[in-house]
Amino acid sequence: MTSTNTTPHVDRELDLSNTGRGVWLVKVPKYIANKWEKATGNIEVGKLKISRVPGQRAQVQLSLSEAVLCLNDPGEQSIPKEHRLDVSNVTRQSLGVFSHVVPTNTDSVVPESEKLYMEGRIVQRLECRPYADSIYYKLKSESIRKASMPQRQVQQLDRIVQNFKPVSDHKHNIEYQERKKAEGKKARDDKEAVLNVLFAAFEKHQYYNIKDLQKITKQPIVYLKEILKEVCNYNLKNPHKNMWELKPEYRHYKQETPVETKQNSSDSD
Repeated sequence: MTSTNTTPHVDRELDLSNTGRGVWLVKVPKYIANKWEKATGNIEVGKLKISRVPGQRAQVQLSLSEAVLCLNDPGEQSIPKEHRLDVSNVTRQSLGVFSHVVPTNTDSVVPESEKLYMEGRIVQRLECRPYADSIYYKLKSESIRKASMPQRQVQQLDRIVQNFKPVSDHKHNIEYQERKKAEGKKARDDKEAVLNVLFAAFEKHQYYNIKDLQKITKQPIVYLKEILKEVCNYNLKNPHKNMWELKPEYRHYKQETPVETKQNSSDSD
């Protein structure tokens, strides 16, 4: 049975025209990612400079634009402008970049389907690292100071605040104590009535522990033990250790009636 809330699976076409294009996977520090998220419109966020030396790996540098560096909140620390990108090849993995275009016109008679594109295959990984200058040291020290600040602080109150006023005892604790007192003050039933309940229980099972018998009879445990000692034996050895069973003279006491009935019927015959 299929749930009505389940979205049906729809096959979509994947445009693979850019499969042969190689792209870079670049990891940037969090402070650069935050700046780029704040950037709006088509402003320039930075420039890449690639220096190639024969026989050596290409040197890649990232220079952030002034428009991005100015996106500071009040009291926010300045970030470094120049960064180097450490290049490493992608081996033993097949990674790709995909994009999708959601149709804007959903009111047409023939609705457009979502379009999926493969933008390229990742051929290199790059990790963006700042140069160790004074701006970076200030940024790092500020981040360490914020991380070392305790999340909870002691606050002195100059007036009574109901939200933080301590409670002498919680509601569920009070209810539990009242319930315990009510159970302790439970009235004792007549001894014959308790015996009838016990005999009926032992007709179903031969052995019981004291907790089960207390639940069945609903009697105080001290009073219940007094009655059990008269009609039951307490087992101290396995396999029924710490269990109660009826004494031999009280077992099968209700089987006498059907036996007499059977004998009477045979006499009448």
